[in-house]
Amino acid sequence: MTDKIALVTGASRGLGFAFAEALAPDYHIVAVGRTVGGLEDLDDKIKAKGGQATLAPMDITNVDAMAQLCRSVYDRWGKIDLWVHAAVHGAPLTPADHIDAKDWTKSVASNVTATGQLIPFLSPLLGTTGQAIFFDDPQAGEKFFGSYGATKAAQIALAKSWQAETATTGPKVHVLAPQPMPTGTRARFFPGEPREALANPHDEAARLLKELAV
Repeated sequence: MTDKIALVTGASRGLGFAFAEALAPDYHIVAVGRTVGGLEDLDDKIKAKGGQATLAPMDITNVDAMAQLCRSVYDRWGKIDLWVHAAVHGAPLTPADHIDAKDWTKSVASNVTATGQLIPFLSPLLGTTGQAIFFDDPQAGEKFFGSYGATKAAQIALAKSWQAETATTGPKVHVLAPQPMPTGTRARFFPGEPREALANPHDEAARLLKELAV
């Protein structure tokens, strides 16, 4: 049994799912996601590889639930070695002057506020030797991407500040830019786009992990 712990937020689908599967069985996976079925599918794949997972079906915007999860991780393992933050909310594309208030609020809560809460929660668990991974998707300023582009950019700005602040002390923070992939979020943004031309999330996870050597 591995003594390395990886927390993956947004693990029930897309790149988060692929990262969680790729990290097993070298890491015990703490998989956070809102889709129970997706987490159960992930658990099956991890077990098939000889790994183990702890499933945490919860919304990262629920600050009390995330605080309790971090406390439970501390009580059980005392640390985490790797945090992969793949959770994101992709609001419907719309002109900036037609942004729905509920979509804007959810985008800010999921992409910005939750990140700003999770970094202080997880930094003590990562300590000086842990690593954190964020994924950039630079759509800020593109037409119709107001909600997603602005809040995703804010998330990455937080990550880059943390990265600069911990450059000499740790934890080591990575901001990666994956190739376009046929995820559900991208399908909503680009309906009708040929999916065969996009990178497979599992191939992207393997490529990025190889580059990082985590």
